[in-house]
Amino acid sequence: MKRSIWIISGEASGDVYGAKLANEMRQIASERGDELSVSGMGGPNMIGAGLDIKVDSTELGVIGVIEVLKHIFTFIGIFFSLVKQAKKARPDAVVLIDYPGFNLLFALAMYRNKIPVIWYVCPHLWVWGKWRLPVLAKICTKMLVIFPFETEVFAPTRLETEFVGHPLIDIVEERRDPNIVREPDSFLLLPGSRTMEIDFLLNPMLATVSELAKRHPELKFHIAAPREKIAKLAGEKYALYRKRHPEVPQISISCGDTGAWQQRAGTGLAASGTVTVESAIAGLPLVVGYKLNWVTIAVAALVVRLYRGFFTMVNIIANREIYQEFLQHHFRTEELLPAIEAILPGGSRRAEVEAGMVEVKTMLTPNSGSAARQAAEACYGVIASETTV
Repeated sequence: MKRSIWIISGEASGDVYGAKLANEMRQIASERGDELSVSGMGGPNMIGAGLDIKVDSTELGVIGVIEVLKHIFTFIGIFFSLVKQAKKARPDAVVLIDYPGFNLLFALAMYRNKIPVIWYVCPHLWVWGKWRLPVLAKICTKMLVIFPFETEVFAPTRLETEFVGHPLIDIVEERRDPNIVREPDSFLLLPGSRTMEIDFLLNPMLATVSELAKRHPELKFHIAAPREKIAKLAGEKYALYRKRHPEVPQISISCGDTGAWQQRAGTGLAASGTVTVESAIAGLPLVVGYKLNWVTIAVAALVVRLYRGFFTMVNIIANREIYQEFLQHHFRTEELLPAIEAILPGGSRRAEVEAGMVEVKTMLTPNSGSAARQAAEACYGVIASETTV
């Protein structure tokens, strides 16, 4: 039987999950003797997985009021183009991966055109917009959640919700290299995957490692970037910072090998985001932080509430502080330095963080074994039921 599905992703992490999901769904189709076509919006990983990409989303992962407004007409154009193409192609279902600002509207458009919607990696409505729960329950056919507590969030609705495990469980384990040994004196900087994150976070990180190197001269520093554009920008900002502050230590920069460095480094300092969950699964102790422009922070303060008292996902999952976190003006050397020293090998919090990471990994692992396979089977179940009606 011929079947078709669209996958819509707008951020780097969703691009990875979308590629994995597509591959697993193709495997299921092959096992059942079906012919499956997969299209949608995604980045380099989904392109590499052979999807028919309607829109390249590589540079669409922006955060913040000002940043979104700068690209608003691009988003509007992409939205109407995709809706038009979906109405013409009429896929058996559309899988939306996170990216709520865009995908909520796209889900509504698909619902109005009677195209089933599966949401994979649900929007964080437990932080903002709980009033949207009834809307999602109406327009979505199924919700696939990757954090165990999220089934409780949707319990008051009639929306069919399934915990499928976190896709990073599969991804991190598959790429684990048995030849890589963790180096206690290696320190990893993970300043983010977005341009604005490099702009806001890298300089405070460089200031912090300058002081850290004075107190721990044995440490060797490295920046891992997810793609060439970010690596180049980080290199330029580092070179400029070093001209003004020659005391900053030598820092190597690489691109596309974050997973290997998460397995190799002894300790790290990271931007809040998916990379913190990835690091926890890999076993890398971190200190985490984030900064945005003040306009975005002011607006966010009106609509966003910290869930369980944290903004770092690892801490939210565990419902306690595993990675110490620092937001906005707290992301500075005076506060970051003692937190980092506490998790260096032999530090006062090192063992606590290591135990916490193991706990989080266990919580994110699905009972079925493979998170991607369980998600793919759930998606395939929806499109199979739609094509047999």
